[in-house]
Amino acid sequence: MRNIEIKAKIDDPEVLVDKLKKITKCECTVIKQCDTFFKTSKGRLKLRQFEDGTGELIYYERTNMTGPKLCNYQITKISAETCGDLKNTLSLCYGTHGIVEKIRHLFMIDQTRVHIDDVNGLGSFMELEVVLNDNQDISMGEQIAQDIMTQLGIHRESLVPEAYVDLLNKKKALI
Repeated sequence: MRNIEIKAKIDDPEVLVDKLKKITKCECTVIKQCDTFFKTSKGRLKLRQFEDGTGELIYYERTNMTGPKLCNYQITKISAETCGDLKNTLSLCYGTHGIVEKIRHLFMIDQTRVHIDDVNGLGSFMELEVVLNDNQDISMGEQIAQDIMTQLGIHRESLVPEAYVDLLNKKKALI
């Protein structure tokens, strides 16, 4: 699967949530997530755990660059019965690269997932994920992302190239 992504640091998440409620005419879905990243030789591998014990094993490849960027990914759903054991097995096998805990407010605008994230240790961010259809090229996804950024008042200088786990690891290295 493919999507076009952007991430931006935001100062006032409530303002964006209000804008998104007006645009989507819907309430958001609030999701508590804990992502454990594993050491890999290429790409990123994380186990995302939800409050109900279920999870998703997510592999993705994406460059760290500012602005809209292509992400290729694969998601495997994990049952509550096996999620904890899988995390332990992957940790033993690969070692962990970091853990990201966040509360995510999810909105949908057509084919785009809009996240307002409160990330433990980092603060508030907005992410766009424009899920590309098979007949859409990268430039179409980039244009959709740019249009939504404009609607939401997100400026280029607030964009962040790195993943949350990298930002947290960088912050820990400074301590």
